[in-house]
Amino acid sequence: MKIDEIGEFGLIGRIAAAFRPLIPTGWEGIGDDCAVIPWSDDRSMVVTTDLLIENVHFLRDRISAYDLGYKDLAVNLSDVAAMGATPAATFLSLGLPADGVGVEWCDRFFEGYRSFGVPLLGGDTTVSPQGIVVNVTVLGIAENDRIKRRNGAEAGDLIVVTGPLGDSAAGLQALLADLPTTPEIAALIEAHHRPRPHLAEGEWLGREADVHALMDVSDGVASDLGHILRASGVGAEIDTASLPISDRLRKTATEQGWKPLKLALTGGEDYVLLGTVAPVRFEELQARFTARFGRPLAVIGRCVAGPAEIRYDGKPLDFSGFKHF
Repeated sequence: MKIDEIGEFGLIGRIAAAFRPLIPTGWEGIGDDCAVIPWSDDRSMVVTTDLLIENVHFLRDRISAYDLGYKDLAVNLSDVAAMGATPAATFLSLGLPADGVGVEWCDRFFEGYRSFGVPLLGGDTTVSPQGIVVNVTVLGIAENDRIKRRNGAEAGDLIVVTGPLGDSAAGLQALLADLPTTPEIAALIEAHHRPRPHLAEGEWLGREADVHALMDVSDGVASDLGHILRASGVGAEIDTASLPISDRLRKTATEQGWKPLKLALTGGEDYVLLGTVAPVRFEELQARFTARFGRPLAVIGRCVAGPAEIRYDGKPLDFSGFKHF
């Protein structure tokens, strides 16, 4: 059987099953945005790692060294945010082609990587026979009762996101199409190259008992929400009119003939947080979130009893986000 026949998550499932018996009691492995390792009586360490490969995750001639360093760390910090944790340290392994990447490029890469002020404690460097390869590992710390996972969603929960959807995917389309750099397109490209991990929002949501499940949006809501539903054993109804789509995306989509709804649901790499919240005290939680962050949580749907399926405006639609293999 070939990997493309079982897909990325089929492969992950096989790996998880093989190693599950080796995980120590109290440790949590594959299945959430981060692994969870007991640290003290009341705190745990969360650990995440990501691999980024040239021409798969980024195009070297379309992204600056600074932005690549920034983004490589940002996407990992987003995983820590999704657990309600605070980043503590990072490790970086870097494979570089011997020709075509100079010392100045490396200096700018690390300038971008330093943007978040999280220490780099070590890693590895090696020559790459073809293209740049980056692997980042981030360690975070969280109080045990504030760690959020994917498996806590309940029927009746409101489904929320912490920011607009589709901007990053639109920025990538603009890059690939070599569109003229209008102010709107420049902002979309920046959203793709410099996504902001919602660390403060994740820590805030981690303190709220009414927030039942949380993860970040890396592959698109259509795919990522499915992870929460399968882990929690519930379904979802999405109100597509409630999806937070920025004015710059709507304007550019109209001009270019794009479908903003599809970009918002399937584009991925927005790195906002996606969660489920109990409805009973939501207005009070919403008011406090808005006072703290200057914008409300966007309610995009509701969890429902039933199979782990998503219905859009009451209908099943063939939406799916990015898939490896």
